[in-house]
Amino acid sequence: MKQLSRRARDLGIVVGSLPTGRHNAITDVAGVLVGHTTIDDGADLHTGVTAVVPSQLGPGRWNLPAAVYSGNGHGKLVGSTQVDELGVLESPVVLTATLSVFRVADALLGYLMDRRPDGLSFNPLVGETNDGHLSAIRRRPITREHVLAAITQASGEPPTEGCVGAGTGTTALGFKAGIGTSSRTVRLADRAVTVGALVQSNFGGVLTALGVPLPADELIPDAGHVEPAGNSCMIVVATDAPLDSRQLGRLARRAVFSMGRVGASFSNASGDYGIAFSTAPPDQLPIPDGEINPVFAAVMDAVEEGLLNSLFTAVTTTGVGGRTSHAVPHAEVIRRLSAAGRLAARPSVAEPGT
Repeated sequence: MKQLSRRARDLGIVVGSLPTGRHNAITDVAGVLVGHTTIDDGADLHTGVTAVVPSQLGPGRWNLPAAVYSGNGHGKLVGSTQVDELGVLESPVVLTATLSVFRVADALLGYLMDRRPDGLSFNPLVGETNDGHLSAIRRRPITREHVLAAITQASGEPPTEGCVGAGTGTTALGFKAGIGTSSRTVRLADRAVTVGALVQSNFGGVLTALGVPLPADELIPDAGHVEPAGNSCMIVVATDAPLDSRQLGRLARRAVFSMGRVGASFSNASGDYGIAFSTAPPDQLPIPDGEINPVFAAVMDAVEEGLLNSLFTAVTTTGVGGRTSHAVPHAEVIRRLSAAGRLAARPSVAEPGT
C-alpha cells in the first residue's frame, strides 16, 4: 500500500506548546493567501511556482514592513537588497527553481506594472531552491502564465503541502521534501497575534524530529542516499503582530535558526533565507522589544513544524536521469519517536506494501 501524505501532527509529532491557528498554516494570518502552479510530467520535469500573496498590498497601501535575513547567501533572492535598505515588501513573495527565478521575476514585474499603470519603479521579490536533482532544471519550463496562475488563484484555504509548486522537485535531509507550513497564536499584553510560516525545503543534514535523529541511510538503508548539490531553504514568515522592519529582521533570523532544530547542515552551497513581513495596520505602533519573546517562540516553532510537514507530506518521486528521492517512512519514524517517548499520541500507520 502506498504511504499516504501526512502532516507531523497526524503522526503524533507536536512541536512546542503554543496553540496553532485554525488551519495550522501561514494562511491563518488574515489576508495572507497562497497559490501553487505545479509542473510534473512524470519523467524529467518536477518543478513549479509557489506564491505567498498578502492581500493587504493594494490601492492605498503598496508596501508592508518587511525584512530579509541571509543565513547563507549562496542563492538567488531577487529584490532582497531593496527590502534590506527600505524595510518594505512591495510584491507577493514568489518561490521557484534556481534557473527559473529570473523569468519568474520578470513575470512578477509585469503583474506589478499592470496593477499600477503609473508606477516607474517596482521591486519583485523572488526566491529559489535548486531542484536539479529531480528536474531538468536547464529547460526552464516556467512561463508567465504559470506565475500569474499561482498569484491570481492564491487563496486563504490551507495550502497544499509536499510535492507541489516550488517544492515539486526538492529534497531535504536525505528524503523527498517540498512545501510545508504551520502557524502559532500567542497572547501579548493587549492583543492576540498570529504567526505563520511557509517553507521550501531543499537542504542537507540529518533529519531530526523532536530531538531524535532519523538518518536517511538508516531509515532507508538500500536507497543509496546521495546528497544533491545546490541545497537551499526559503522560509517566509507572516504575522499580524505590529512590528517594524528591524524587529521583522529579528524574526527572519530566528526562522533560519529553526533549521538547526530539524538537523540542517548549513553547508557551503545551501542558500538559506528568511523573509518576514507584517500585515498589521500602519497606524498601530510596534510592540515593545520587551514583549516580543512570545513572537520569537512562535516563529521558531512554526518554522520547525513547517519544515517537518514539508518532508512528511512529500511522496517518493523519480525524476530526471532515473534518480529517485524517497519519502520519509512514517512507520519507522513513529517507531523511533515512540521508543524515545516523544509522541503526543500513537497514530496508526500502515507499513508500505501491506
